[in-house]
Amino acid sequence: MSSPEANLAAILTTSAARHPGHAAIKLDEQVLSYAQLDAASSRVAAFLSSRGIEPGSQVGLMLPNVPEFAVLYYGILRAGGVVVPMNLLLKAREVAYHLADAQSAGVLCWHTVTTEAAEGAARAGVPCVVIDPEAFATELAGHPPAPALTPRDPSDTAVILYTSGTTGRPKGAELTHDNLSRNAEVTVRTLLECGPDDKLFGGLPLFHSFGQTVALNCAIASGACLSLIARFDAGKALEVIERDRVTVFLGVPTMYMSLLAHDRRAQHDLSSLRVCVSGGAALPVEVLHGFEEAFDTIILEGYGLSETSPVACFNHPGRVRKPGTIGTPIEAVDMRIVDADGREVPDGQVGEIEIRGHNVMKGYWRRPDATLGALSNGWLRTGDVGVRDDEGYFRIVDRKKDMIIRGGFNVYPREIEEVLYEHPDVAEAAVIGIPHPTHGEEVAAAVALRPGATATAADLREHVKALVAPYKYPRHVWILQTLPKGPTGKILKREIQPPADQPA
Repeated sequence: MSSPEANLAAILTTSAARHPGHAAIKLDEQVLSYAQLDAASSRVAAFLSSRGIEPGSQVGLMLPNVPEFAVLYYGILRAGGVVVPMNLLLKAREVAYHLADAQSAGVLCWHTVTTEAAEGAARAGVPCVVIDPEAFATELAGHPPAPALTPRDPSDTAVILYTSGTTGRPKGAELTHDNLSRNAEVTVRTLLECGPDDKLFGGLPLFHSFGQTVALNCAIASGACLSLIARFDAGKALEVIERDRVTVFLGVPTMYMSLLAHDRRAQHDLSSLRVCVSGGAALPVEVLHGFEEAFDTIILEGYGLSETSPVACFNHPGRVRKPGTIGTPIEAVDMRIVDADGREVPDGQVGEIEIRGHNVMKGYWRRPDATLGALSNGWLRTGDVGVRDDEGYFRIVDRKKDMIIRGGFNVYPREIEEVLYEHPDVAEAAVIGIPHPTHGEEVAAAVALRPGATATAADLREHVKALVAPYKYPRHVWILQTLPKGPTGKILKREIQPPADQPA
């Protein structure tokens, strides 16, 4: 049944009523109290309604880690809209695809990315509203607050998070108000154990599921302060942790590696750190041990997907932590390991991880076939290969086939291969991940050219760089006479090796 309390934005109005003067969002000297965030987001709701946004309307959101992200995020939700978060680094063609596929009514974009966002919006045939802090504040002042939350049903879609797959173009995971509010509540209560006195580190991108739930929504739901950093830099992060007395650090493995290796970390007082959370990729055990010893804190390593809101499984505080594992399922979530026929296998046997619970998406937006392939009787097929031990702890053995994780960001080879194939000189292309000391993996491409073609590796790299987000394009490209293939003609990526003059 629809109600204002079912709206995800109720986590903000509830905390604002309890802690109106408490800092909610901080970015260096810029601070928004809960009362200010509540009021600003209510004006955003009125502003959006005046522009024709109705309950159920999709709205693109393309902002960096700034307080305005939270203002707009909760404002869209308050108006009954559906947030479509978008990576700030997307190029115009990618922006256009996301907006058109989501059937967005428009996009709200930060003033520093106007060129790509506006061009993408124009291609999609929707308006682009540029968010310049001072001008937008003036605009909002002309709209009376709309304090009432638009009633929503718990099963209504709150956010569409775009995630790619190895089978094609990005698809939108529909996360409901119930998915996201319950995932935040359980994470706050059973993992972070945080409250109004806590300061959460906001260095994860807020457009990403990890940053959105575990940083933004968890901070707001618990009445804590989210201390933002516009773009992660280890030196700046150390300053922020010390300055703001951060108690909960949230990061991906590359962040932990950078902090541990920073030559000035010993000069900072980091004694406020109480607990750290790592996700997005596997954290090397030696890094975990080294970080815990150097920073005198604990790291809780876990696992989740955009399709699971995202938190699904974690090493819990107060329980035995097993380095190298992703811990045990969170409250009211089930996980199992199945074989190729979908039958559950005994502990210790490798198989595919499946997840069932309140955190699992309702489906892929306008992709019934993809939804049917991913969900069966409430169980989500993750595509990740893992194993469960006899104490119920899970370990990831392998990742989704072919997917590359570069610095915590997912890169899906087929998307990049399709861009390579747009170059007239390319006959065959295969994109793979190769080890990288700080990013974890780097994107690389092996290419075979058409007869008589003259394109160089540099030409192909620049071709892709111009068309996709910066973290996606292959830094390493090498040209072969032909790519290795199996008996059916399928390219065998496992047989592709970088040449001697490329990184191993």
